[in-house]
Amino acid sequence: MIIRKKLPGLLALIFVLYISSAFIWKKEKDPLHKKIFITQVTEFRDGKPKPKSEEDELEFKDGKLFSTFAEKKLSFGKWMKYEIKKDSTYNDEGMEKRYFEVVSIVTNENDETLYINLKIDDYDIEGTMKLTKSDKPKKYFEFAGKEKVKKK
Repeated sequence: MIIRKKLPGLLALIFVLYISSAFIWKKEKDPLHKKIFITQVTEFRDGKPKPKSEEDELEFKDGKLFSTFAEKKLSFGKWMKYEIKKDSTYNDEGMEKRYFEVVSIVTNENDETLYINLKIDDYDIEGTMKLTKSDKPKKYFEFAGKEKVKKK
């Protein structure tokens, strides 16, 4: 008799624990997943931009990013983990837009470290790449561009 009275409460408790654990263990979806940006990268030397810029394609996938420029010019040919430091939305003339600040720090087999800092404002992207070796600056780049239009 006592068990019958406590059974519905026990079942309710088990159900609540099950539902709450599903939310705790659910992995948050990456808001940048499958986004691709085309940018123009400019190298700076002694604080001055070099006259010629180069095209880069930045691709985001499963919490990692890939840069064709970093692969070809800086020997970083792998997907690089990144962290979203800021993720916010704002209203611009009645349109809701999304804004991100993203950081990626990775070291290659040559013991060089690449720091990528970028800001994504809806479809626009801008940022910097800084290459160091033994904590000494080696190369510095700035880039800006737009999200690649997807073909349907």
